[in-house]
Amino acid sequence: MGWFAERAGLDGTVALITGGAGGLGEAIALDLAANGVRLAVLDIDGAAAGALRNRLEGQALVHEGDARDPEALGALFAAVDARWGRLDTLVNLVGGTFRAAFTDTTPKGWDALLRTNLLHVLHACSLAVPRMKAGGRGGSIVNVTTIEAHRAAPGFAVYSAAKAAVEQFARSLAVELAPDGIRVNNIAPDYTPTPNMARFAGNGQAGAGVGVTIPMGRAGRVTDVSGCAVFLASGLSAYVTGTTLHPDGGTFASSGWLNWPGSGWSTQPPPSLLTGEAGGDGSEGVEL
Repeated sequence: MGWFAERAGLDGTVALITGGAGGLGEAIALDLAANGVRLAVLDIDGAAAGALRNRLEGQALVHEGDARDPEALGALFAAVDARWGRLDTLVNLVGGTFRAAFTDTTPKGWDALLRTNLLHVLHACSLAVPRMKAGGRGGSIVNVTTIEAHRAAPGFAVYSAAKAAVEQFARSLAVELAPDGIRVNNIAPDYTPTPNMARFAGNGQAGAGVGVTIPMGRAGRVTDVSGCAVFLASGLSAYVTGTTLHPDGGTFASSGWLNWPGSGWSTQPPPSLLTGEAGGDGSEGVEL
């Protein structure tokens, strides 16, 4: 056994992932499986769930269902009990939003956003914690949130509020569960292209200007996020709880400082961009 495998202690453990069959979830599931973790996955996308089931060659429990549905969520936890009789890691990944000014939204929309981004996290944790306590081995709960939980998000006010609530819930729960050796942490990525994000962006321009807005000059990769999930699930993070990892290329750290081509770091666009004089004729302006 190599250094990483020995320190990580993941082989033979059991992880349950909500929304784990596509995009970020698939990357997390495959990276955990590569480290010997036995997986239980719930995903609303039937095609993605089937593809993951085939890829893992029947070595995982992969259910098609909605994590916002208490019965679907409970059924997967029950299946984990029956098959393995233990639970070591919970990854809460399900989320989603739509763009709208707050004054254009309604209580029905607020409820949908809270169910999608907050309430299922509470329910999944309420099912996971007693099982982890009963096992006596501790455990790890990982919530995938977003940078929008840490900064203003005009057009996404309720979504960002729900994600911020998950962050604060995790901090509080981490303190409650620390005596039981159960750790609770968050992962807050920035722009990380996935098929769902591409559909949401619509016009394909969501990643334009990443060299300006993201200090490391590139969009995130799904493995940037899945690597954090493996770390937080493993013994390598045995003394880490109540915190957030930011695989965002430095966006959270920059907090509004942008790297303007030809001008460098500033919180304000260069005069040439404002006057349309970039490149001498305005033809090389920066697109954000």
